Amino acid sequence: MYRREITEFEKQYLEQSSEIAIMNNCIDAETYSRYNVKRGLRNNDGTGVLVGLTRIGDVHGYIMDENEKVPVEGRLRYRGIDIGDIVEGFQADKRFGFNEVAYLLLFGYLPDKLQLENFKDMLDSCRDLTAGFTENMILKAPSSNIMNKLARAVLASYSYDDNPDDLSIKNVLRQCIELIARFPTMIAYGFQAKSHYYDGKSLFIHNPQSGLSTAQNFLHMIRPDSSFTDLEAETLDLALVLHAEHGGGNNSAFALHVVSSSGTDTYSAIAAAVGALKGPKHGGANIKVASMMEDICNNVKDWSDEDQIAAYLTKILNKEAFDHTGLIYGMGHAVYTLSDPRAIILRNKAEELAKEKSRTDEFELYRRIERIAPQVFNKVKGNKKTVSANVDFYSGFVYDMLNIPRDLYTPIFALSRIAGWSAHRIEELVSGGRIIRPAYKNVSKRKHYISLDQRECINEPVDALVFDTFL
Repeated sequence: MYRREITEFEKQYLEQSSEIAIMNNCIDAETYSRYNVKRGLRNNDGTGVLVGLTRIGDVHGYIMDENEKVPVEGRLRYRGIDIGDIVEGFQADKRFGFNEVAYLLLFGYLPDKLQLENFKDMLDSCRDLTAGFTENMILKAPSSNIMNKLARAVLASYSYDDNPDDLSIKNVLRQCIELIARFPTMIAYGFQAKSHYYDGKSLFIHNPQSGLSTAQNFLHMIRPDSSFTDLEAETLDLALVLHAEHGGGNNSAFALHVVSSSGTDTYSAIAAAVGALKGPKHGGANIKVASMMEDICNNVKDWSDEDQIAAYLTKILNKEAFDHTGLIYGMGHAVYTLSDPRAIILRNKAEELAKEKSRTDEFELYRRIERIAPQVFNKVKGNKKTVSANVDFYSGFVYDMLNIPRDLYTPIFALSRIAGWSAHRIEELVSGGRIIRPAYKNVSKRKHYISLDQRECINEPVDALVFDTFL
């Protein structure tokens, strides 16, 4: 409906040329090792290459003892404060926590009552999209993927800003607060447009309401009848708090630092972060977990039989089941080893929800997989790497129990992470100073220019063995 049909000529051209493109862009693993390249900016022991400093988020999952990586229980701190203490604090007061956390990340300290109230008022005043934005930027160009729609909406915001390129912190702070306030609206409207134009459902556009929390406003805007329970809003708020920040080295935050270091505008930098988060190896992993669990439920007959579960997980790791990538989504993390503190907190909430929703059998299946998967991983891979469930393992299950459509799983991640991205944007502008420009070594052979009438279809194809290894 919204896509141009690909012609037969184009199909044949792409079929013939794609293999050539792979062949002439393949660099084998041995060459990377020869030049000691830190692929993925990872050291050989799996630790990250130190490329920056931050005062915002602290992700701790191991210690180094005499050059050896020693697993420890995971810790996550926002501006030095443990995430568990933050959650316990606002939940003890029966308050929503996301706005408080956004303030903490932006300014570096917890707000008092007046500061928090003023910040909430500031967000309320910015939640509505500017005149014409919803119709022209969202409804007239719907997308089948809400993350792509969000990135486009962020970029389009440049055109609705009277001062988009001013890099003064005062102006960037204004832009960031507006984006924190408007992400729920952009995502909700993008979802409504997708539901209407792609899925044939009725179109519902609810205005954001002053006085509601970020979680309440989002549920209000995505539901046809705007209804939600206190438990639903409380649970979603908890998820937003847990996803709000995760250090400067995660893929989307690092992408934002890289793009911000060039001196570009806020909207371009945030859109780059959105694009990074969309990937299935990053924020999109929660959708992959949900799909994988659906596949496991359909193929494991007895959910209580740990041998059956282990056998099917082995098939997944051996690329014989699910999406044939060899990945058990939601298991393992770049930093966390023994545990992911976010997963533990969300698991406890998932158990509470499962009891209320009569879905304890599914929850117990999640718990069994969480326990069995590391053992299967070590057996199949033949190593002793310590892996545990990460936050994505339970987030999709929680959202499903909240009756939130799968299209919104990763956008909810973005709705939360905009707080952390905004803090990193400001930190890069204040403390970065230099454009981020790592080195890439060219390993291609030197060639002579060949005139057009003397060229063959492929001048120097890559060695077949290298090509086969890549595939």
